[in-house]
Amino acid sequence: MGRYTGPKWRIARRLGVNIYVGEEKSQKGKSILDRRPFPPGQHGRSRRKISYYGRQLMEKQKVKYYYGVRERQFRRFYEMAERMRGQTGENLLKLLESRLDNVVYRLGFGKSHRHARQLVVHGHILVNGKKVDRPSYLVKPGDVIEVKEKSRDIPQIKEGMELAQRRGIPSWLELDAENFKGIVKAEPTREEVEIPVEEHLIVELYSK
Repeated sequence: MGRYTGPKWRIARRLGVNIYVGEEKSQKGKSILDRRPFPPGQHGRSRRKISYYGRQLMEKQKVKYYYGVRERQFRRFYEMAERMRGQTGENLLKLLESRLDNVVYRLGFGKSHRHARQLVVHGHILVNGKKVDRPSYLVKPGDVIEVKEKSRDIPQIKEGMELAQRRGIPSWLELDAENFKGIVKAEPTREEVEIPVEEHLIVELYSK
């Protein structure tokens, strides 16, 4: 199955969380959830109480849809997180935050995760001066991420940078907006993950 490209509002209502958080459409997403705080569909209002397994699955789905990763990719990151020191759940979120497409979004070069992924795939992004077109590439402290010089006039990139500066750049990243450049200063922090998630439920789900 390919990556989900349908309406995010439907997914946001099903999961009960605004997966547009931090993006340009986030305020609209919040108002939709305020007006209709129940799952979509004919029986959305009368859905039964969710089971504990359902909660575990929902937390996993939140993270998958937010970062835009497939099940096979997600499991691969989970297995990497298990092998790392520290708590597996936090390690998983830190790995996903370190994906190049997420860093491009967090620096504001992309207006959304989807837009950031497109910029990477189309070769608009350089890492340490070299083109990297793999969205799942993991950045590390000291890496320099920048927009290719010929791509800096793309209006959506400038709009994304304005949005990111209003939203706030994470402390583990540093943005040089004038030169369309960002530096990874440290590893991502759990506290600055935008989407609310109980990662221990994901660990429990995969530990069965």
